[in-house]
Amino acid sequence: MAISSPSAPPFSASSICCTIRTDSTPSRSLWLMPTQTRSRLTLGCQLNFSGSDGGDNEYELLHSDVSPHHDRKGWPVFVTLPIDAVSFPEGVMKRKKAMVQSFRALATGGLEGVVMEVWWGLVEKEFPRVYNWQAYLEIVALAKRFGLKVRAAMAFHQCGTGPDDPFWIPLPQWVREEIDKDPDLAYSDRFGRRNMEYISLGCDVLPVLHGRSPIQAYTEFMRSFRDTFSPFFGGVITGIQVGMGPAGELRYPSYPLQKQAWTWRKPELGEFQCYDKYMLASLNACAREMGKREWANSGPTGAGNLMQDLEKTEFFKSDGSWNTPYGEFFLTWYSGMLLLHCERICREAKTIFCDVEINLSGKVAGIHRHYFTRSHPSELTAGYYNTSIRDGFLPIARVFGRYGFSMCCTCFEMKDAEEQRMNRVSSPEGFVRQVLLAAKICDIPVQGETSSSSLDYESFQQVLKMSKFYSDGLGGTTFSFNFVMMDKNLFEYRNWDTFVRFVRQMSDAKNTSVII
Repeated sequence: MAISSPSAPPFSASSICCTIRTDSTPSRSLWLMPTQTRSRLTLGCQLNFSGSDGGDNEYELLHSDVSPHHDRKGWPVFVTLPIDAVSFPEGVMKRKKAMVQSFRALATGGLEGVVMEVWWGLVEKEFPRVYNWQAYLEIVALAKRFGLKVRAAMAFHQCGTGPDDPFWIPLPQWVREEIDKDPDLAYSDRFGRRNMEYISLGCDVLPVLHGRSPIQAYTEFMRSFRDTFSPFFGGVITGIQVGMGPAGELRYPSYPLQKQAWTWRKPELGEFQCYDKYMLASLNACAREMGKREWANSGPTGAGNLMQDLEKTEFFKSDGSWNTPYGEFFLTWYSGMLLLHCERICREAKTIFCDVEINLSGKVAGIHRHYFTRSHPSELTAGYYNTSIRDGFLPIARVFGRYGFSMCCTCFEMKDAEEQRMNRVSSPEGFVRQVLLAAKICDIPVQGETSSSSLDYESFQQVLKMSKFYSDGLGGTTFSFNFVMMDKNLFEYRNWDTFVRFVRQMSDAKNTSVII
């Protein structure tokens, strides 16, 4: 389906006229501006991301030596679009005036492009195989207009906690109806709590969705995307990140979504998600094949509760049963099911996009809350068999490498010193370094990402530090970076200036000295 997009308007001196500064001394070109323009500049770059399209969105962006077509020699920087860039349930592009202004700003600020989350629950909302791509076509056409690249993230998961959540995007209605009929299509923990964020991988290849398996549904969705957006591949759409679990990450939903906001930096253990009938059937078959019937029908006992001290649990404590033949059996099966899910999706995506000029990627979750413990419980419950004596990310990197995928890794802006004020066994830097080392060993590209929208100078310097650790320290292959995410705070005067300086540093990264 070809879409005609408007040609890019020429950039005039009126739209690119001065250097934004955060120090107390105005630039010379600022004083050459009319008084009215200077007074507007002091308001910064104000974009109303929460308002409607009605009325004018006040916007001023004044630059000098930044061109949307400059030669990028270092690491390209992308920014994720707002979650509600496309409205639910209407499926229309929101705040079009603000989006136009934002894209113009990103182009003049030297960014490579945007990350566009493409929601299954919006596109194939009401009926199977009925897709509505219109809003996303408009976004891609807008990116083309301003010379921006697009990475499309296939979002096969739920967003938000419920209808009252302003960013609520559930799974497609017809999928939820099937889950209502068969609740075991959703993950379940040992307490019987169902998680609706993502369909249980235990039924990956079973025809449980109107005669299709979940893998077939994901495959046909991606194929429709390929056919619809074919005119934009290569020139505009340069990347596809394939969602593989909750939040688009390759993992199990190991803690309740409702608790995510307040437990993300707490030392919660998580819960094994292996109690729906499809996961239990697989566990049972695996245990019987090994002649260990007593290991079937249930996950580990003695795993404690979500917020319990791990040293008071029989399974996760330092000398616990995680490091016994039973523990090895269960964790190998549990992580192996996640790896099999990863391989199935990677294989299908590779087949669909094999003749398209595109970079494929998958994302691992930034789970670092127990990194300085022996058992790493929060990683184990999420499906990463990563402990003090075993590397859980190298097997994932190998699967990605086998299918030509890049690895997306979050937490690039986080520092151990800050995290350990709240949790002494946390190590986001250790987590990032381990993932980067696995990517280097498997010779796969890396996409770095922030875990929050921090816009301070120190966070950006930490990103530079970790980026250079991979590209220079490890001699890694292709690297790029994604800032999460675009909102009105990004375009405020001081924040925007700091961000543009960071983008320039990333562009000149090969010649930038950062202490590792």
